[in-house]
Formats: sequence, structure tokens, C-alpha cells
Amino acid sequence: QVQLVESGGGLVQPGGSLRRFCAASGNIFSINRMGWYRQAPGKQRELVAVIISGSTTTYADSVKGRINIFRDNADNTMYLQMNNRLPEDTNVYYCNAGVNSAAWGYPDGYWGQGTQVTVSS
Repeated sequence: QVQLVESGGGLVQPGGSLRRFCAASGNIFSINRMGWYRQAPGKQRELVAVIISGSTTTYADSVKGRINIFRDNADNTMYLQMNNRLPEDTNVYYCNAGVNSAAWGYPDGYWGQGTQVTVSS
């Protein structure tokens, strides 16, 4: 089993920046994928950013250029830097980790508790 604990900011003004953290613990040696997903009311949970094998990154088109993801494989901590936030970025964000590289859609694996991120003046 793997436990994911999310932390970091959740409220930011339009154009501002914030950082989210996700720390993995437990049986983490088999984890090869860590990423962030978001879900708006009435919408499917969708990929924001994912990092595979500690270095290969993929970003959703809607956030590309405004998101940077990094994983510290030594302590299994993932960092998500979110810049130039827009009101449309207001969503519940979830940390995810899994043993495979299939990140698109609704992946299997483990999930964090989810955190409301609000972009508002």
C-alpha cells in the first residue's frame, strides 16, 4: 500500500503562482508514475501533469508553459509549480501514483485526498 499526502497553497489571485507538494510513503519502491489531476463539477477527472521514471514529463495542453513538475526520487516527493494562474484553473487537484506509465484517462493506482485550488481576486 502507498499513502499520498498533499500540501501547499490552495488560493491565489489571477496571474499569481502557487506550489503543490505530494509526498509518498509506504511500499513506494515499485512506484514509477506520479502526477497531478484535476476535476471540475460535472466533469471527468483529467490529467494536468505527470512525471514517469523520475524525469519524463507530460503536460496537458491547457496548462503547458504554466506548469512545471519535478519528482525527487530520493524521498518520493513530487513538486508542482503552477504559474500564471487563470480562473479556469479553479478545480479540485489530486495527486496520483502508480506502478505503470498509463497516465491518460482515469489511471489506477493510489490517490491523494484532493485539494481545492481557487483562482480568484
